[in-house]
Amino acid sequence: MYTPPFNITPEVINLIADISAQIERYAIRMEQADKLRLRKANRVKTIHSSLAIEGNTLSESQVSDIIDGKHIVAPIKQIQEVKNAIAAYELYPKLNPFDIKHLLKVHGVMMSALVDNAGRFRCSGVGVFDNQKCVHLAPPADRVPTLMSELFEWLNKAKDHLLIRSCVFHYEFEFIHPFEDGNGRMGRLWQSLILGRLNPIFEHLPVENMVYANQQAYYNAISTATVAGESSPFITFMLTVILKTLKEHQGEPLSKNDVELSDVDKEFVEKFGEECGIKYGKEYGISDKKILLLLCSEPTLSAREIAERIGMSLRGVEKQIKKLKSLAVISREGGRKKGFWAINLSLPDA
Repeated sequence: MYTPPFNITPEVINLIADISAQIERYAIRMEQADKLRLRKANRVKTIHSSLAIEGNTLSESQVSDIIDGKHIVAPIKQIQEVKNAIAAYELYPKLNPFDIKHLLKVHGVMMSALVDNAGRFRCSGVGVFDNQKCVHLAPPADRVPTLMSELFEWLNKAKDHLLIRSCVFHYEFEFIHPFEDGNGRMGRLWQSLILGRLNPIFEHLPVENMVYANQQAYYNAISTATVAGESSPFITFMLTVILKTLKEHQGEPLSKNDVELSDVDKEFVEKFGEECGIKYGKEYGISDKKILLLLCSEPTLSAREIAERIGMSLRGVEKQIKKLKSLAVISREGGRKKGFWAINLSLPDA
């Protein structure tokens, strides 16, 4: 049986022990009176964050509206991505993370109407690009079925802790890149599914939200593991993210109109004032807020400099800037070399 290369370090052992202790506390948190609202809020965070990592610019508020069946004005493709993700995550309780057929089924749902071969392994070469630079060239397409079968065989037969297996699977899945598109969102969902076999609370834990907040570190961990030839750096990163997520989602009960504020949301409110901050904070996603906060203090930054500061791809930042410009929230004043970004977040007159 093929065994993916990885090492269990003392740090990993300590992380497993800490996570095991936090799981029980989070399970208690999920049984409080507001558990249904909390589950919905976390599902919104999960879907929004996983898609935002891939460049979807819809806000948490817009994702929530789509879940509620409301009509929103946004690019058709981005709305389709959200609807597909909602349908995929609704399958969660019925899925077997150890069955490769279920993986193909979920990809068919996740990428429906977005790619031609949804639900089937790719039949051509793919690579992961940072702007124009290829940072990872995936194995040849004719190797994918064998590599995925070997990975699922290991997942089923290995005796390692499920926390370890979930991280190793996630890394190996991204390395193989078995699909034409949708590999990132599928890899994160599948790790969540594997963790759900450890404890059902993982269905309602928005790990993707924490990954999104540490997006560059996520990609760095994958790159470091690839260079090392084994997944230990990625295991350590993901276990740290899981532990942090467990700790940060055990706060005070949610009121009917309350939503837990992230550090970025809190800074956004502090910077632009409570009324203005809350209004726009609900409409815009974390990436929008990061860009606006950065431009507020450094208005002359270029798109490339913004990307480097907040850990996003240049393409992703350019999409966010285009969106903010179309909404007249920001505008470019002056020339290319000496120009600056003007921000307009004033509330309309009552």
